[in-house]
Amino acid sequence: MRISSLSLLFVLGLAGSATAYPYPYPESGAIQRSESENQAKADAVKEAFQHAWNGYVKYAFPHDELHPVSNGYGDSRNGWGASAVDALSTAIIMGNRDAVQKILDHIETIDFSKTNSEVSLFETTIRYLGGMLSGYDLLQGPAANLAPKETQVDALLAQSKKLGDVLKFAFDTPSGVPYNNLDISSKGNDGSGTNGLAVTGTLVLEWTRLSDLTGDDEYAKLSQKAQSYLLNPQPPSGEPFPGLVGSSIRISNGHFTDEAVSWNGGADSFYEYLIKMYVYDPKRFESYKDRWVLAAESTIKHLQSHPAPRPEITWLASYHNGQQDLSSQHLTCFDGGSFILGGTVLDRQEFIDFGLKLVDGCEATYNQTLTGIGPDSWGWDPKRVPSDQKDFYEKAGFYMDNGSYNLRPEVIESFYYAYRVTGNEIYRDWVWNSFKAINATCRTDSGFAAVSNVNTAGGGAKYDNEESFLFAEVMKYAYLVHAEDAPWQVQKGQKNAFVFNTEAHPVRVAHT
Repeated sequence: MRISSLSLLFVLGLAGSATAYPYPYPESGAIQRSESENQAKADAVKEAFQHAWNGYVKYAFPHDELHPVSNGYGDSRNGWGASAVDALSTAIIMGNRDAVQKILDHIETIDFSKTNSEVSLFETTIRYLGGMLSGYDLLQGPAANLAPKETQVDALLAQSKKLGDVLKFAFDTPSGVPYNNLDISSKGNDGSGTNGLAVTGTLVLEWTRLSDLTGDDEYAKLSQKAQSYLLNPQPPSGEPFPGLVGSSIRISNGHFTDEAVSWNGGADSFYEYLIKMYVYDPKRFESYKDRWVLAAESTIKHLQSHPAPRPEITWLASYHNGQQDLSSQHLTCFDGGSFILGGTVLDRQEFIDFGLKLVDGCEATYNQTLTGIGPDSWGWDPKRVPSDQKDFYEKAGFYMDNGSYNLRPEVIESFYYAYRVTGNEIYRDWVWNSFKAINATCRTDSGFAAVSNVNTAGGGAKYDNEESFLFAEVMKYAYLVHAEDAPWQVQKGQKNAFVFNTEAHPVRVAHT
C-alpha cells in the first residue's frame, strides 16, 4: 500500500532537515494517545518503508541492496536479493500486498546453490533463512489473507530446506562447531581455526524451526550440537563469571580460546537466543533459560557500569584480563529488550527493572546528539576522553569512539520491548523521536543512507549503502510500536505466539 499524503509528513514533523536534540522530553506514566494519532504515526512509518521499497525496486532489485546516494546497487549478501527477503515479514505485517507478491515471485527464482562470493553462515541464516521461515509462518497463519497462491507459500519452506541443505556442510568439523565463511561451490571454508560466540550461538532458532516445519531433525541437531559447547563451556577459564563466556571457540574441539566477556557485537545474539529459545519451546530448551538467567545475574553483578559525570546512567561494560573496558556499542543496545523479555517470561521483576535502566542508558546516547541519533560506539573511561570531547563528555556522560550511524535497529528494538511490557507511553515517544531523527537525517531521494557523524548537523557525509536490515528491523519496530495488537506482537508473560529472530523476523513458537 502506498502512503501518498505528503501533508502527513509535515503534520507529524517528518519533512525537512533534522532539528537539534533534545526533543521535548515526554512525561512518564501511562499517557494514552488517541487511536488516530497512533494510526498517523504507523502510516508515516509505512510511507518511509514504501519510499525505501520503491527506490530499491527501481534501482536495485533483485540485487542485495540499494546504493541510496548514487542509485546503484550492491551484492554484499551473495546476490540472492537480501533486501527483498529481509523485507518480507515487515511487508506482511504492514499489509503491503504488492510488496509481498513481488517478494514471493522473487524467492521462487533464487538458486541458493550459486554465488560468486563467500557465504556467511551467520548472515545467511538470520536474513535469508529467518526471513523465509518467518514469511511461511505468517502466511500460513495470521496473515494468510495476503497469500493468494498457496504454492508460493509452500515455496518459502521448500527454498528454506534447499538453503539449509546448501549450508549444512559448514558443520562437518571434528567438533560440530561450524565454519562461518564458506565457499559453497567447493564446500570449502576460509580455514579459520576458531568461530565467534555470536556466530556460533545465533543459528539454533532458525535451524530448529526448519526441522520442526520439515520433520527432518538433521538441521536442529547440527545447530544444537554446536550450541552445546556454549552451554557447557570448557575449559573453566572460558567462563569467568557464571553464564558469561568468552568470545572465541576452537573449531577443532569446541573449547573457548579466551575469557573476553561482553554483550557487544560478536557476542551479543548468543545471549539473545538463550532466552528466545525458551520462549520458542520451554520444554525442550529449559537449559537455555537456565544459562540465560546465570548470564543475566552475572551481568548485573559484574558488568553494569555508570559514567562518573552522570551516575544515574547504566551501560554494560565488557571484561577482559581481569579488567572492565568502559565502552559500548549501538549493537549492544538490544540488551535492554533481552532483559525485559526474560523478566516478563520468567516473572522476574528485577530483570525487567534492570532492562529498563539499560533502555534509559541507550536513550541517553540518542538525546545528546545534534541529530537525535546515537553513535555506533562510545566510551566513558575518564582516562580516555579525547581532548576535543571533554565538554561533551561532562555534559553527556560519554564520548564517541565512532560517531557514525549505520541504520541500526537495536535502540528502537529495546524501546519496543519496553513499551509492550510496561505499556508506558514514554517508550512509544522515544521510538517516534528516533524514527523522526532517522527519517530527517538519513533519507535520500531513493532510500536511506548511513551517515558519518551523528553529532554534526545533518549527520555529516552519507555512505552509499542501505543495509537490508533497514527493512527487516528499523521499519518493523518503528511500525509495530504504534500498530494495533496482533498475534506477532510481543506479549507480556508467557503468551507469545511468535518470537523474533535477531533480524526481527517473527517465528511462530513451537506447538501453537
